[in-house]
Formats: sequence, C-alpha cells, structure tokens
Amino acid sequence: MYNVKSHVATEFIDDGEILDTLDYAQKNKHNRSLIDGLLERARDCRGLTHREAAVLLDCDLPDEVEKMFTLAEEIKLKFYGNRIVLFAPLYLSNYCINSCVYCPYHCKNKNIARKKLTQEEIAQETIALENMGHKRLALEAGEDPVNNPIDYILDSIKTIYSTKSKNGAIRRVNVNIAATTVEDYRRLKAAGIGTYILFQETYNKKSYEAEHPAGPKSDYAYHTEAMDRAREAGIDDIGCGVLFGLNLYRYDFVGLLMHAEHLEAATGVGPHTISVPRICPADDIDPKSFSNAISDETFEKIVAVLRIAVPYTGMIVSTRESPKVRERVLQLGISQISGASRTSVGGYTLPQRDAASAQFDVSDTRTLDEVIGWLLDLGYIPSFCTACYRSGRTGEHFMKMVKSAQIASHCHPNALVTLKEYLEDYASSETKKKGEAMIQKEIPLLESEGVRKAVVQHLADIEHGQRDFRF
Repeated sequence: MYNVKSHVATEFIDDGEILDTLDYAQKNKHNRSLIDGLLERARDCRGLTHREAAVLLDCDLPDEVEKMFTLAEEIKLKFYGNRIVLFAPLYLSNYCINSCVYCPYHCKNKNIARKKLTQEEIAQETIALENMGHKRLALEAGEDPVNNPIDYILDSIKTIYSTKSKNGAIRRVNVNIAATTVEDYRRLKAAGIGTYILFQETYNKKSYEAEHPAGPKSDYAYHTEAMDRAREAGIDDIGCGVLFGLNLYRYDFVGLLMHAEHLEAATGVGPHTISVPRICPADDIDPKSFSNAISDETFEKIVAVLRIAVPYTGMIVSTRESPKVRERVLQLGISQISGASRTSVGGYTLPQRDAASAQFDVSDTRTLDEVIGWLLDLGYIPSFCTACYRSGRTGEHFMKMVKSAQIASHCHPNALVTLKEYLEDYASSETKKKGEAMIQKEIPLLESEGVRKAVVQHLADIEHGQRDFRF
C-alpha cells in the first residue's frame, strides 16, 4: 500500500525523455563497444534501463542481434526453465461505450453482435474450459457501466470459482477490465483475483487521444495511472502491455519500460506480466490501415530485448500469433501462452458466435490438446500451475524469489504435477504418451531427493484420483 496521489502519468511517462532516448538509440545503434558492454552486463540478469534497452532494439548489426537472441534464450531458461504456463481468455460481454479505433467493440460498430453472458451462461463457458483442462482464465469485458458494472464482474468471478466439472476447477482468475477506482480494485482484490491486467495500447499521449476519441478510456492520465491505483488498493500482481503497431513501436517499447521502472520504484513491484499483442484483423478493423504495423522479425526482436531488459517478468503471447511465430518467441522469452482461445462472447459453448462477436481473429486455431502435444514436441513442460497465487507467493514475495532465481524450486514440481493432472483427465493417448515421457525425463532434474520423492508420490496419488497438490 502507498500513496498514489503524487504519481502523474505525464511525469513517469515523459515524452521528452522518450524522444531523447530514441535519438540516443539511433546515434548508438552501431556502437559495438557500447552494445557489447550492455549485453555483458545484462548477463547478471538484473535487467537494463529503458535507454539501454532502446539501443539494443535499434541495433541492426546481424552478429549483435544474434548475440541478443542468444542472451535472451539464456536468461529465459535461467528464470523460467523449459516451463510454459497455459491459460484461456473468457469474454463476458462486448458491450462498450468507448470509441477505440482499433477495436471492433467500439460503440459505433453496428455490425458486431452485442452479447452479455448471464451467470448461467458463464457457468457453462467455465465448464467447457474446465473440460478442456484449463485451470487459469483471463476474464475480459468491454467498458460499459450499465451493462458491465463492477458488481457484474464480481458476480462472474464468484460463478467461475464455484463452478466445477468432474476433476476440473478454475484455480485462478486474472482480470482484464477497464481502468477503475481504488475502491473497485479493493473489491477485485477481495474477490480473489490473480493478476490485474490492463494494456496501455500506446504511451504516446497525442496518438492515444486520437485513437480513443470518445468514452472514459479517452482519459490518458486516468488510464495510465490505473496500475498505481490497483497497487494502492492492495492488488499484488499487475500485468502491462501495449498494442504493437498502433503507434511507432520504438516509442511504445520505451514507454512500456519506463512504466515498469516507475511501478517498481514507486510500489516495490514491477509488472508481474508483460503482454505483446500486435494489430491484427477483426470485424470493422483492417490492420493495413495502421501504417506502424510491425514485421515478424521486429516482433521477435522486441520479445528478445524485453526479456533482457526485464528478466523477472512473465511474458505473454496470445493466439493472435501463428504457431510459427509463437514457436520462435517461446525461445526468446515468452513464458505464458493462451491455448484453444475464443475471442467472442460465448465462444466456447456456441462456436458459431466467433464470427459474429469476436474481438480479434485467432491465428492459432489448434485445440488445447494439440497445443500441449506441440509444446511437448518442442521440449517444453506445459504447466497449469497456479500455486503461487494460492500460497501467497505474490507481489514483493514473488519478485524476490524470481530475481534470486529461486522460483524454479516451486515452478518445476508444480509444472510436472499439473501436467500429470492434464494427462490423466483430458489428454489424447498420443499426448499422454509424450507427457509421461517428459515427466520421467524431468524427475531426475528436480532440485533435491526430498522434492523428487514428493513429486513421485503426488504423481501416483493423481493416478488414484487425488488432485491439486502445491509446492
């Protein structure tokens, strides 16, 4: 808890500093001695400043870029190993009173089918996700105080947590809803949410206001200062992100890092996660109309440099990206992905709604089982772990463990036991075979004999019907 009143968006996201940083990066993008020095220092896994990271992002020397990619892979493995956490979005309502030019939910779009789920429908969507094997959701809703008030969001969280199907249960609900008040954030905290997620879209104030011409989201300061209010309310974990391609990506990259630096300095905790969505097709939205759209190569570089600059943070990529792109960025820093996502309201129980009410087109359309099998083929441990949230390893406690590279002692065994739960309850025979082989390969790599014995016992218990072990 801390006093947020003195934290003003235009002070911690300083346009002049961003422009000076971009100029500095351009002037030094071929400065090999500086770049090599930054990469060497970054090996201590303490990160880089926004200005230092901007130099790496601008560098286009092939051999130096390759060094960045190699270092990003090393840092990712040190902090997160070969574990990939899975989640799914759950869209509650696409009613929205904002006029965001990049989102089909904007209030002037008369083509999209508007829908708000009842609590019964939310329970059915939850069951559909549980029956796939999901344990972690990201709750999504448009901003509309009449159709989507905070009480509706809180009732929905309660419904999700209380809905069980067979051995399935949603153990953690992360929340991605509009910026709100300290009091509302306190209520979300009391409801037991995991991470509060809010994307800035762009940190350029002028561009932000042009792309949000009307509605409550048009208030740049109120939106940008939301994370400070969430932390003041006691929410431990926050997730940031920008929509790359909406504005000049270099500007937003620097703004994102400045925001992370501010949150860590002001609240003691930087972003728990950083998401990296890109402009993509959707109803009433043509990405070709956004001249700042970025290439796959640039996207990969952004992921790699973010991993170097903020090594402690989880990084998320969604099904906006193709399997090919997702495979590449998993190597470079991504630690969480969505699987079998539907971006429409009611899309898990009524898939035909996807075309009528989707927020964006999905590029990776594989089933969750296919995604799990793919990850196993690539040598990753698919993880459904939510133990840190439920064991109090959040906020400053979590950050201390991550920064000291101690979190793996919890994440590794939890990944194996939650994978085992998936294999027993939901996997195809082919995926189960791959998963069992992965578990047997990983058991000898656990940190101690005591942990190895406990994991082996828990794996046997899971086969006999027990669930939800935590390390």
